[in-house]
Amino acid sequence: MKQSAAYTALFMAFLTGPVLAKDVVIHAGTLIDGVNAAPAHQVSIIVHDDRITSVVPGYATPPGAEVIDLTSATVMPGFIDCHVHISAKLPSRTNATEDWLTHTEIDRALDAAVFTRQMLQQGFTSARDVGGGDDTTSVRDAINAGKIAGPRLWVSLEPLGPTAGHGDPRNGLDHALSHPGWDNGIVNSPEEARIRVRQHKERGADLIKMMPSGGIASTGDNPHLQLMTNEEMATVVQTAHGLGMKVAAHIYPPEAIENAVRAGVDSVEHGSFATAQTFALMKAHGTYLVPTLTVYDVFYAAARDNPELLTPGTAPKELANDLLPKRNLPLAIRSGVKIAYGTDIGEGDHAMEFGLLIGNGMAPIDAVFVATRNGADLIGASDRIGSVQAGRYADLVAVPGDPLKDVSQFEKVAFVMKGGVIYRRDGAPTAAP
Repeated sequence: MKQSAAYTALFMAFLTGPVLAKDVVIHAGTLIDGVNAAPAHQVSIIVHDDRITSVVPGYATPPGAEVIDLTSATVMPGFIDCHVHISAKLPSRTNATEDWLTHTEIDRALDAAVFTRQMLQQGFTSARDVGGGDDTTSVRDAINAGKIAGPRLWVSLEPLGPTAGHGDPRNGLDHALSHPGWDNGIVNSPEEARIRVRQHKERGADLIKMMPSGGIASTGDNPHLQLMTNEEMATVVQTAHGLGMKVAAHIYPPEAIENAVRAGVDSVEHGSFATAQTFALMKAHGTYLVPTLTVYDVFYAAARDNPELLTPGTAPKELANDLLPKRNLPLAIRSGVKIAYGTDIGEGDHAMEFGLLIGNGMAPIDAVFVATRNGADLIGASDRIGSVQAGRYADLVAVPGDPLKDVSQFEKVAFVMKGGVIYRRDGAPTAAP
C-alpha cells in the first residue's frame, strides 16, 4: 500500500511539475523596437517562455529554438490602446438606450470576450479600460488566467462624477428607475470622492477614471462646463495616488483641464477644447493627453446617418463638437505634450487611430511610439511592455510592408504574439484560446 501511494505521488508530481521551457527566435526583416527612431534591419528576437531575452543583429538560430520567419515583414512591439471600453458596441449598429436597459453585466462580459479577442487579433496586446463595472475586472482576470483571449488589461470601474454629470446612468431616464450599481460612480463631495476611490480599489480597480466636465454622448450635460469641484478632483487624485493608482480624467474645456492638471491627474482623456496655454501646463506637469480621435469619427458618422440610435438629445452635440479634436491635434503636437494612443471604443477597428493621428499631423514613427512606449509609460509598465528589448514580455506584431511609408499597414497585421504565444500568423487567427 505504501509503495502504491509513493508511485501515485511521483506520478502526480510528474503531471503537475514545471512545464519545460520554450525557446523561440523571430527573424525580423525590419524592427521598429519602440525605443529608437531608426528601424533596424535583419535582426533576431530571442524569446524564452513569455519574455524577450535578447535582440541581436543578423539571423541567429540558437540550438533547439523554434524559428519564426518574419524576414519580409516589419516587426513592432504589441500595440497599447490606453482608452477602451471593452464591451462597448458600435453606435451605428445599436440603439444605445435600449441596449443599456436590456443587458446585464453578464451580457456585457460576454460581448467583451468577443471584442477583446478581436482587439488582440488587430495587434493590441495591452489596453486600459477606463469606465466599466465588475464585468471589466472579470474579463481582465479571465484573460490573465488564460480562459479567454485578449490584451493585458488595466481597468478602472465606474467613472467618478457628480449627479447629472456625464457618467450619471440616470441621465435622460425616468427618475423612478433605479439599479443597485448606478450610484457606484456618483461623487458629490470630497468625502464621497475619497470613499468611492477606496471602494474601487477594494473591488479590483487598477486605476481611477473621473469625469470633471460634461460630455457629448450623454443626455442633458454640457461638455463646455466643469462639473466636479476642484476639491473633489484633488481628493480623487490624492486618494488614488496614495493607493498606488493613476487617475485618468475625461475633460473637454480648458479651464477644467487646467484645474485637473493642477490637481495632479495622470492623463487627460479627449481634451477637445484645450488651448496652447492648456497644453503648456500639461507639458510642465508631465500630464499625458489621450486624444481618442477614433470615437469622434465613429460617433460623428452615427449622428449624421443614424441619430435615432444615439442617446436622446446627443446627436446635435456630436455634430457640433466631434470635428474639433482633429483640428486641435496639431496644436498638441507642436506643444510637445506627451501623447498616448486611445480609441474610446470596444467593438470596431482599433488601428483606425493610427491613420487619424498621422493624417492630422503626427509623424508615423511618433504614432508608433504613442501606441507603444508612451502607452506603457502612462500605464506604469515600461519594464514589461511597450518595447522590444530584453526583459519585456514577448508582445510582438508584424505587418507585411513599411508602416512608416504606408499608414494602411497598421490595419494589415499578419502576426501577433502576446507573452510568447502566437495568436495570429500569416494574417489568420491561430488555435490559441
